[in-house]
Amino acid sequence: MSSIAKSKKRSKKTKRLGAPSVLRSDHYEAFDVDSKVECIRALIPLGLMHVQEVLETEVCTLAGARYARKTPDLPGRRHGSNPGSVQLAGQRHPLRIPRVQRKSGGEIPLDTLEQLCGTGRVDDLLLKRVLYGISCRNYETAAAAVPGAIGLSSSTVSRTFTRASAQQLQALQDRDLSQIDVVAVFLDGKTFADMTMVMAVGIALTGEKHILGFVETGTENEAVLTPFLHSLRDRGLDISQGLLVIIDGGKGLRAAVRQAFGGSTLVQRCQWHKRENVIGYLPKGEQAHWRTRLQRAYRQPTYEQARTALTRLQRDLEARNQSAARSLAEGLEETLMLHRLGVFPVLGESFKTTNCLESINAAVEARCAKVDHWVNSSQRQRWLAAALWDIEPRLRRVKGYRHLPKLRIALLRELKITPATRSKVA
Repeated sequence: MSSIAKSKKRSKKTKRLGAPSVLRSDHYEAFDVDSKVECIRALIPLGLMHVQEVLETEVCTLAGARYARKTPDLPGRRHGSNPGSVQLAGQRHPLRIPRVQRKSGGEIPLDTLEQLCGTGRVDDLLLKRVLYGISCRNYETAAAAVPGAIGLSSSTVSRTFTRASAQQLQALQDRDLSQIDVVAVFLDGKTFADMTMVMAVGIALTGEKHILGFVETGTENEAVLTPFLHSLRDRGLDISQGLLVIIDGGKGLRAAVRQAFGGSTLVQRCQWHKRENVIGYLPKGEQAHWRTRLQRAYRQPTYEQARTALTRLQRDLEARNQSAARSLAEGLEETLMLHRLGVFPVLGESFKTTNCLESINAAVEARCAKVDHWVNSSQRQRWLAAALWDIEPRLRRVKGYRHLPKLRIALLRELKITPATRSKVA
């Protein structure tokens, strides 16, 4: 009985991925050239046997079969072969490449060869391997190499990663934001050596998180951040229906939001940062007590209740530490923006702090912490872009996303946005 119980227990943990799909030869023959190329990329041992066959098929289409009579309606003729290579699964494999020459002169390029060489295509496999911790120096021993493969030296891997990450950086910088209906934006910075990368993450009305972009700066200052926020609008970020911006309370960020977005946004300051700033003025033995009181005040469901509790707490702080009381009073209304909008009970967990962006920063750190020395700005920005592209598909929708339409309605009401004013903002 015990053995039966153990076998049942093991079976519960077994992950079933489904029955394997076996490809029949007649199905393979029916594939077009592009489909065959993709099959070859996925099955290296089988692919190495069929690469030459695929190339030969295209040559036959252009110049006819080998040693056959010349056909006048074919565009080219065979012209020997050259040594070359094809790229499969992030590795280059040496191969004799057949050539086809036009009858009128000049060479006809082989479309299949261009695909197999990987020209103009980001090498996702190599990019992810390096991003997830395989160093360029150890790539050759860690990769699933096929005997005879070439191009796995540290310098080649480094150049490939640099080229691939540069393409991802360019794609992120040029990303069209006009198709995303953004209702809220998180802004916060992450330190890379002696520089700060300020990132913007947009929350769509349906709850998905989208990486809007980032800017590199020494400090979170208005002079740098204002053009960055303007660039988001230039790429299509729509603020005509109002926007909630969540920040940690930095003065540079706040001034930049005011300059770039004007009266079309409301700011929710991070309650966690405010709480920690306040208790930082107090002795360590008293911090737990005041932290609990601040948390209890901010958890009140309505604006009136939270404002009353915080006012009472501020009076008590003035008797204990006036610096802490002034810190609480500074920007207090913006820490209660969700309460004023009437959506704190349903959206407070997601929008009362910058934790949404902090979790993304933690994921970025897991991918970029392996870099011991940041050489230049290009390296920092390429690594960050590659990490963000890898992270974004894994991001979950914000908690309470079904209530985001309530936030949109509250923003329109609070900002007094009408169809007429909306067209002016747009």
